[in-house]
Amino acid sequence: MTAPTHDAGTLISLFDQVRSHTEQLAAPLSPEDQTVQSMPDVSPTKWHRAHVTWFFETFLLAEAESTFRPFQDQYWFLFNSYYEALGPRYARAERGYITRPGAHDVGLYRSNVDARIRDLVSSIDGGTLEKLSPTIELGFHHEQQHQELLLMDIKHVLSVNPLHPVYGGKPSAPSESDRLGWVDVEGGLVEVGHQGPGFSFDNEMPRHRTWLEPFRLADRLVTNEEWMHFMADDGYSRPELWLSDGWARVTAEGWSAPFYWSADGDGTWHEHTLHGTHPVNPGLPATHLSHYEADAYATWARKRLPTEAEWEHAVVSDGQTRAAGNLADTETFHARAAGPATGHLRQVFGDCWEWTASSYLPYPGFHPPAGAIGEYNGKFMSNQMVLRGGCALTPPGHARLTYRNFFPPGARWAMSGLRLADGGAPS
Repeated sequence: MTAPTHDAGTLISLFDQVRSHTEQLAAPLSPEDQTVQSMPDVSPTKWHRAHVTWFFETFLLAEAESTFRPFQDQYWFLFNSYYEALGPRYARAERGYITRPGAHDVGLYRSNVDARIRDLVSSIDGGTLEKLSPTIELGFHHEQQHQELLLMDIKHVLSVNPLHPVYGGKPSAPSESDRLGWVDVEGGLVEVGHQGPGFSFDNEMPRHRTWLEPFRLADRLVTNEEWMHFMADDGYSRPELWLSDGWARVTAEGWSAPFYWSADGDGTWHEHTLHGTHPVNPGLPATHLSHYEADAYATWARKRLPTEAEWEHAVVSDGQTRAAGNLADTETFHARAAGPATGHLRQVFGDCWEWTASSYLPYPGFHPPAGAIGEYNGKFMSNQMVLRGGCALTPPGHARLTYRNFFPPGARWAMSGLRLADGGAPS
């Protein structure tokens, strides 16, 4: 985590922007909406709002506020997510049982901590500010992670409601898949990982060298229309296409289509989105796919998934290091069609997180920070796969070239899709 160079006024301004945006995202939701936990992987909206507040209270106020007392003693227990060093916490799968504090009370908690953070930052000396600044900026990016998760989670909450309530955003016009193109990428000894100024999480470092054979990357994401071809060719019922663990999930859970797809009486497929449930739009990227599904599709297509090093190097080679695309600021809240072919990579940032073939493991020389904050990333480096690029729910200031998102390979509620790779340029 790189130390920022912001002064107190800039930090307070950034703090207010991030904190107010969380409240803007929660504003369309009723207190009842904010309390529901529709499955163990989903957290209630008010829990997200409270947890990111707990983070600032725990890692900043408790550290530096001279007269520190917690806002409420039991909140330390209720809103700790996974920090073992900070004591016991309420079970993740049971967060929806907590009706109190309610959404309004969580707002009071946020207001109290916000005011104390502003007072702290504006009153400390330069040396203390320099010491605390990396944690403050980590808190910004931590809250942005939860802004994305808030939208992913409420999407699932609303999906199980038979009234099909709408959160927001606008559906795209019906479209068809365009021709899939390929971008050739030279291999060799390349460097990947974060280096230089600007924020990064600890798992994006250190920058290091790795060897890549020549390869090529699809110029866009796999579309719904292409996914329907996979389904029509019995993709969900052919074990030879699937990793063993993936096939076990298919058979145990009865997978036959992407996560939010459902068929009506005449066989027409519909997709649940944050802007309602609509007929599947053929030209949009296939999304809410597990790593198992992405890998099975790649096998069916006689291609493969890129490694994360290939993805990063290809994006750099293509000159697209600036994180711009269909991110959360467009307020589509869903993947869009790729647009006209350009001869370059399309949909690099935004639309869908892209599954890679890379297990989530430490980079050579990685060391987590000391103390409880060191539990942020390193302890999850097992049984997870890496995704790259961001999605239509990712805050624009949160996406970047070296960002390493990660989920278990069976996760489907995240906004994830795939881009195909091939092992070398054609002769």
